[in-house]
Formats: sequence, structure tokens, C-alpha cells
Amino acid sequence: MALNNTYDARSPQQETAVGAGAQVLLLVLLGTAMGMGTAGWLTGLAFAFATWAVLTRALHRSHPPSFGPANRVTLGRATLVGGVTALVADSFRSAPPVSLLVGLTAVALILDGVDGKVARRTGTSTALGARFDMEVDAFLILVLSVYVSMDLGPWVLLIGGMRYVFVAAARVWPWLTAPLPPSTARKTVAALQGVLLLLAGAGLLPRGVNVGVVGLALGLLVWSFGRDVVWLWRKSRAGARAASAQAAPAAQVSVRELLAR
Repeated sequence: MALNNTYDARSPQQETAVGAGAQVLLLVLLGTAMGMGTAGWLTGLAFAFATWAVLTRALHRSHPPSFGPANRVTLGRATLVGGVTALVADSFRSAPPVSLLVGLTAVALILDGVDGKVARRTGTSTALGARFDMEVDAFLILVLSVYVSMDLGPWVLLIGGMRYVFVAAARVWPWLTAPLPPSTARKTVAALQGVLLLLAGAGLLPRGVNVGVVGLALGLLVWSFGRDVVWLWRKSRAGARAASAQAAPAAQVSVRELLAR
């Protein structure tokens, strides 16, 4: 109970600072264990700073009363993702210990199923928490796709880049920003991306099998995004038709008023 009171006494901004400190500590441990190079250090520190800055700004805008237990889990997962990012960046210099990369990634993927349950159980679900969780997931998939692409080819980057392409497209076509209905299939496909990429990157299977595994991940992701885009397009068309139908009677009344004069 005292531990919870200590957590609640911290401001959200202090929580993000603690997260940044944990990220730096993890980088020190990784650097000590494997002699991480400059690229790994710079990438890891850049990730820590970016996470702290973006999250602090979001908290400043939303003014939550506390950081919340679910966000603490997500922040811990983000710390692990920062470690994976540093290892992948350093892999361009020399191959990182696969067991270390797989271990950090596996824990991050397992925790992905924890923060949502904690939020629901404690009644602390927020839009900021959901967005934070989603961004950590998306970045981990991007980093894993970069790592696997070094062996299987640049086509694997489509997996990590698809969500960011969708976000960019939404700036051009605002109808893509409409809320989507809950979907178990969408959540399952999203969860499988990390698992399948981790399986391919672990080096346990023949290269041909890894190609099939990653191809399956990409196919499922294309299907999921395609289904959502079609649903959003149909919704936008239906909304446009409804607006036109409402505008037509008003236009007819206006014409009648003009003729009556």
C-alpha cells in the first residue's frame, strides 16, 4: 500500500523522467554486457529523449490527475523497446547477441497484453494511454522489421511502415481518421506481427521458412488494413449521401420561397 501511495504522489512528469532514467540504465547495462557501439548508444539515447519529450507534451495537454498503473506498464515496455532499438541499430556494426534481443522483445510482447488488462481492472483507461500503447507497439514492429529485413530483404519493411503510411494518408484523406469499430481480428493480426517477426529474427528456422513466416505476417497485415480502409471509405460515402439527402429538401424549400415571391 505504501508503494502505491509513493507512486500516486509522483506527478506524471516525474514518472516520465523516471522512465527516461530507466532507459539510460538499461543502455548502460547493455553497453557493459556487449560493448555496444556508437550507433547503438546514440539511437538508444535518442529514443529515450524522444519518448520523454513526446509523452511529457501529451501529459501537459491532457492534464491527467496521475500517471496511472497501466501507463507505468507501457512505459516499462517502452524502455525495453528502446533497448531493442539500440541493439538493432548496433547490429549494422556487428551482430548483437540474439538471445538478448529475443529476450527483451519477448518480454515487451508479453507486457503488451498486461497494460490493457491493468487499465480495465483499475478503471484507468484513457485515450492517452491507448495511444501510448499503440505507438509503442507500432515502433517495436518497425524496429523488428528493420532487423529481419537485413536477412530477408527490404520488402519486410512494408510491415513496419504500413501503419505510418496509413497515418500519412489520413492527412490527405481525412475520412481515414474516423473511429473504427472494435475488432478481435484486428487485435489478433496486430499481436501476431511481433510474434512472427520475432520468430523469423530468432534464427531458429531455415531461411525459406522465415520467408514464409514473414510473408504470412505481411499478408495478414495487408488484409487487416485493407478491410479497415474499405469500411472507412464506405462509411464516408454513406455519410456523404446522408448529407446530400438532408440538403436536398432544404434546397427545394428555398426554390419554392423564391418562386412564391
